[in-house]
Amino acid sequence: MAISKELEKQKPKTRRDSLTLIQAINDGLRVMLAEDANTLLLGEDVGKNGGVFRATDGLQEEFGSNRVIDTPLSEAGFVGAAVGMGLNGLRPIVEIQFLGFIYPAYEQIATHVTRTRTRTMGHYNLPMVIRAPYGAGVRSPEIHSDSVEALFTHLPGIKVVCPSNAYDAKGLLIAAIEDPDPVLFLEPMRLYRGERVDVPDEKYSLELGKGNLLEEGSDVTVLAWGAMMPVVTTAVEQMKEKDISCDVIDLRTLYPLDKDIISESVQKTGRVVIVHEAHETGGVGGEIISIINDTSFLYLKAPIERVTGFDVPIPLFSLENDYLPTDERVKAAIQKVIDF
Repeated sequence: MAISKELEKQKPKTRRDSLTLIQAINDGLRVMLAEDANTLLLGEDVGKNGGVFRATDGLQEEFGSNRVIDTPLSEAGFVGAAVGMGLNGLRPIVEIQFLGFIYPAYEQIATHVTRTRTRTMGHYNLPMVIRAPYGAGVRSPEIHSDSVEALFTHLPGIKVVCPSNAYDAKGLLIAAIEDPDPVLFLEPMRLYRGERVDVPDEKYSLELGKGNLLEEGSDVTVLAWGAMMPVVTTAVEQMKEKDISCDVIDLRTLYPLDKDIISESVQKTGRVVIVHEAHETGGVGGEIISIINDTSFLYLKAPIERVTGFDVPIPLFSLENDYLPTDERVKAAIQKVIDF
C-alpha cells in the first residue's frame, strides 16, 4: 500500500525499526506523555492490561497509575471526567475500547465536549482526544465493528481524524493531542497489525484537516480513508492493466474535510469514486458529493459512484466479508465511471 508523501520527503536523523499502526500509536502516546506532565490517559483496561489491543502497553509502568488511569466500565462517566480535566489545565486522552461502545458517551460529547468553546464565548477551550478502534474485518462480536464516523462529523466543535498507516497514525495523533480543541481519533483495527512502515523516532506532526494524494492519475479520482485504503490501492493497481490511472486520495481528516484537495483532483479527472465501509445512507460520502457539486459540478464527465457498506447492521462472522467493500466492487465502480 502507498504511504504518505511526507514520509518520502522527510529524512530524520534516526529511525526505529518499521512499525505497525498499533505500535506507532503506542509510540505517539509515549512521546506526548514524556513531553508534558499534564497529558494523561484514561479508559477501560488502558493501564495494567495495556488496552484491549495493547495500544497503551507499558505506559502505566513507565508513567505511573496517576497518568495512565484504569477507569470503571462507564463511557459516559470517564468521558465526562475528561471534560473536567481538560477545563482545568490537563490534556486527557480517552480510550473507548471499540467505537460501538461510544454511544453511552454520545450525550457528553454532543452536549459538553463539542460546545465548550462556544458556550464560554471563547474563554475556555477543551484539549482532549477520544481514541476509538472502529470497523469490521477482524471477526468481532456484535457492536464491536461499527463504523459510525458520520455521527460525529455532524457535530461542529470536534475534529474527526482517521489514519490509514503507521506513519500517519503517529503524526496525526501528536497533532490531535496538541490541538486546543477536541478530536475524535478513529483507529482502523483491521489495519492495527498490518503493513509496517518506517516511522521516525522523534516527534513530528501532520496537519489536521489536510488530505494526502497517495498516487497521481488522470482518469478517475478515488477518495477513501482508514481501512479502505488498502482495498482502494489494490483495485487501482489492477486497473492499470487496462490503462486506467487514478488519483488516490486518503482524506485522513473527515471533519473538517479538505475541500481543496477534493476539488482540485475532480476538476482534473472529471470522474469520482468514493469508498467507505460505513453504511451508505447518511455516510460521509454524501457530504463529499455535496462538496463536489458545489465546487466542481461542471467538470464531471460521469455520475459519482459510491462503494460502501450496506444499510444493515454490521453482520457477524460468516457474512462480514459480504458486507465490506472489496477491490472487485471498487474496480467495477471505476470501470462504470469510465464507460459512462
